[in-house]
Amino acid sequence: MWTRTRGIALALVLLLAAAVAIAVVRSDARHGELDPRSADPNGSRAVAELLADRGVDTRVVTTLDAATAAAGPDTTLLVAVPDLLTAPQQSRLRSATADSAGRTVLVSAGSRSVEQLAPGVTADPATSFDSTLAPRCDLPAARRAGTADTGGIRYTTTVLGADECYPSERLSTLLRVPAPSGDGDTVLLGSPDILLNDRLAEHGNASLALQLLGSRPHLVWYLPSLADASAASEEGERGFFDLLPDGWLWGTLQLFVAAALAALWRARRLGPLVPERLPVAIRASETVEGRARLYRKANARDRAATALRSATRTRLAPLAGVPVTQAHAPEALLPTLSAHLQGDGHDLHALLFGPPPGDDAALIQLADRLDALEREVRRP
Repeated sequence: MWTRTRGIALALVLLLAAAVAIAVVRSDARHGELDPRSADPNGSRAVAELLADRGVDTRVVTTLDAATAAAGPDTTLLVAVPDLLTAPQQSRLRSATADSAGRTVLVSAGSRSVEQLAPGVTADPATSFDSTLAPRCDLPAARRAGTADTGGIRYTTTVLGADECYPSERLSTLLRVPAPSGDGDTVLLGSPDILLNDRLAEHGNASLALQLLGSRPHLVWYLPSLADASAASEEGERGFFDLLPDGWLWGTLQLFVAAALAALWRARRLGPLVPERLPVAIRASETVEGRARLYRKANARDRAATALRSATRTRLAPLAGVPVTQAHAPEALLPTLSAHLQGDGHDLHALLFGPPPGDDAALIQLADRLDALEREVRRP
């Protein structure tokens, strides 16, 4: 069994090792992304340090409750991945920031979140081809920074007084939307590149990032987490079937129908069996030896003993004057054999109808006794 399965076992082990290695590599690659505490290339510690030198303190939060509580006129709230928020979470966040008179910065907000967090703004499904763009707007921060790596998600808006900067194909990749009342505003960044450690020193990325995030003395950096309890509590308890995609019921039904049709196809009989002559003649001794090897390989002493006893009874019945149809009935065969041999009927019953032998030696002994019995019956 090990010889037959070791190849499959080795393939499974290699597949598991490859999966673990890929998971480790990918987890390391995304470690600390857009985290102001991380010094990785995709982290944002550099911009946090530069803001600290200018008197802006940065605080990292990972829950919606902490983010909404921190909203205020002297605070810039940066939401790193808005699309991770559920619809109820986005509604709560919008309610907390709309009248706070502070600044809200949404990084790479897609269509899933931009309509909720920035009413009147639409995210285009096609991203910009270029990553480095010119400001081409009147926003002072953008004009002072010059070209920057803002290329990513593109936005359009119907809000009056909005600043549409760094356009790509007539759609802006940086959009500042003023609040309906007060001094607050919402800034949408189409790409996080100007905040990353390895891109901060290029073009006007550092200048633009410091101006957008340093307009208030406090910066709250919100990193949405899937482990946030507010996501589960506001969406309610979801069962197993709620997690399955739409159409799973029809897909499962189709699989059952396909399985039933396959079973009918495979079980269909195309007609009676047709006997076919073998292309070569096989000696009876070879057939016997081959069958014996199969019995031995399967350790089937019971089947071998049954075959030996059945063949012996079939040959002995005509010799004792018993019809062949009753050769396997003890009440018909044994009395006639006992009278013919003048022997003990109990020994004949154990020999011809007894239990299977327990080992190979007992099987060989049984074969010898059956052969001796048949010779004795044939003796004139």
